[in-house]
Amino acid sequence: MKIVIYIYHGLTMLDAIGPYEVLRNIPNAEVLFVAEKKGDIIADSKFVHLNARFEIEEINEADILVIPGSTITFMREIKNVSVMNWIRKINKTTKWTTSVCSGSIILAATGLLNGLEATSHWKPMGLLKKFGAIPKSERFVDQGKYLTAAGVSAGIDMALYLSNKIVGETKTKAIQLFIEYDPSPIYNSGNYSRAEKEVIENAEMILLEEAKKEPKLFQQIKRTTPKPKEYVQHGV
Repeated sequence: MKIVIYIYHGLTMLDAIGPYEVLRNIPNAEVLFVAEKKGDIIADSKFVHLNARFEIEEINEADILVIPGSTITFMREIKNVSVMNWIRKINKTTKWTTSVCSGSIILAATGLLNGLEATSHWKPMGLLKKFGAIPKSERFVDQGKYLTAAGVSAGIDMALYLSNKIVGETKTKAIQLFIEYDPSPIYNSGNYSRAEKEVIENAEMILLEEAKKEPKLFQQIKRTTPKPKEYVQHGV
């Protein structure tokens, strides 16, 4: 089973690595990290790199396509005609086309989610409407061959759900145990609907500081939207 994870500069690392850790354990899985151009891909933190051994021109098919999100550079990806066309082409061959976090905005920008429900990170959720998708605040959303996951860590849940479709309950439980995925956070603030106002404001400041790590793109967005609505809260 060929699993293609599309990576790009500024991606959020766990968006790609979370699903990878689950899906690589499916029997006969072949996982490829693919970028527009092969080489080192720098994460949004600027601390970690991933190496893309393949570029999009070399990959014409996949059983599963995973599109990770990012703090801000997903806005650049949706304007990249080559990438948009490649996703549409690969989608014709996939059994499942998936996304994590703001990766759903990239997927929606291709038009493939038009009229379908989808989720994303809570901050850019409303952008799904712009591209014809129907925002839904869920951990992950199943729309047939399209699976979209909410922010960052939700990619693990989505990948386990997909694994269950492919190899069934016992094997998927074994994968979950292998990676010891048994979340028990010290706070119950991981969902926008439960988080206090002060917590949300602090989270927004973290996002803002992360976005500033891409100064050219950040300034471009500020110029085109006086009050940055590229980051709109929870479907507003």
